[in-house]
Amino acid sequence: MDFSIPAQSEARLRAIEEFVRERLLPRETALLAAGFGASEPELEDLRRQVRARGWWAPAVPAELGGLGLSLLEYALVGEVLGRSIFGHYVFGAQAPDAGNVELLHRLGTEEQRAHFLLPLVRGEVRSCFAMTEPETPGSNPTELRCRARRDGADYVLDGHKWFATGADGARFAIVMAVTDPDAPPRQRATMFLVPTDTPGFRRVRNVPVMGRAGDGWLSHGEIVLTECRVPGSRRLGEEGGGFAAAQERLGPGRVHHCMRWVGICERAFELMCERGASRTIEGQSRLADQPLFQATLAECRARIDAARLLVLKAAWTIDEAGFAAAAEEISLAKFFVAEVMSDVVDAALQAHGALGMSDDTPLAFYYAHERAARIYDGPDEVHKLSAGRRILKRHGR
Repeated sequence: MDFSIPAQSEARLRAIEEFVRERLLPRETALLAAGFGASEPELEDLRRQVRARGWWAPAVPAELGGLGLSLLEYALVGEVLGRSIFGHYVFGAQAPDAGNVELLHRLGTEEQRAHFLLPLVRGEVRSCFAMTEPETPGSNPTELRCRARRDGADYVLDGHKWFATGADGARFAIVMAVTDPDAPPRQRATMFLVPTDTPGFRRVRNVPVMGRAGDGWLSHGEIVLTECRVPGSRRLGEEGGGFAAAQERLGPGRVHHCMRWVGICERAFELMCERGASRTIEGQSRLADQPLFQATLAECRARIDAARLLVLKAAWTIDEAGFAAAAEEISLAKFFVAEVMSDVVDAALQAHGALGMSDDTPLAFYYAHERAARIYDGPDEVHKLSAGRRILKRHGR
């Protein structure tokens, strides 16, 4: 198992790390305070700088205008980008657009690629992914209630979705809807490309998350579809193939998320170290002098390094043997890294005291928004069960 990358890639990685540290981190507090909409001009200027350096869309195939990195190489880049709240967005690698690009590239027709995929890859538009429903368990998408019925050459969609990240300002949504409720559970749903200005498509609100509704890409939309008519040409993939397509979309996406979370861990760890070295708690005694703080640092360091290795193993396995061969590694990494990130952010916030609760550092943002890492893309419990079953199967149980 070899996690090494070419010297050219190593040099690029270091350059990207310098860009994130010098151009993004100093502006985070101001950009978050202003909100996404007000910050878009500055973010777009940063995106132009990334394009000029040839770093745009690192995970997208080169023939589509991206950098075309392997999953292992992109995992390392994703960690660096994850150090900044805006890192993935500035580099054209943000969720949910990155996953939607993969779906369109794999399943889209020529017309769909021209109309939806290419503008998305170029960063000219944003998209959202509408699968989760408030009335059904997100951990079991075979229970979806959103329906898509045939009406001549069209489909008519009716349903209720929420936590569609970035729906505010998105040009189109990929919507999961049930086309055949009588089919086997994993063959009931189909994906559709739905422009957000389609009659019957309505974004009700941005769902407040721990007090923050956010705006633009930094938000999660609630959507109602009422007699929303889309032509058959807007069906993405085969009828009944939505569940399988979603699983393939989520596989590499989980690796992307995991390395972003490792980047968040490293940022929180760095802030915690700086706080320990600078915070005086009594006389000349610093927080860093306290044995309990030192033990916490050691625990965090070991778990972050273990988390990184788990993700790199999953990425390497996918590159070498494909998604199916890496299913166990993906599940192990997904729940473990999410738990490590939650614990490291919590420890860093604790070390910062009242400052950690404020918006003067990114820790409060991480604490509010990244707790969901243990829920989305499959909750911890589902991934633990999946990995456990695979392990037992290898032992004949």
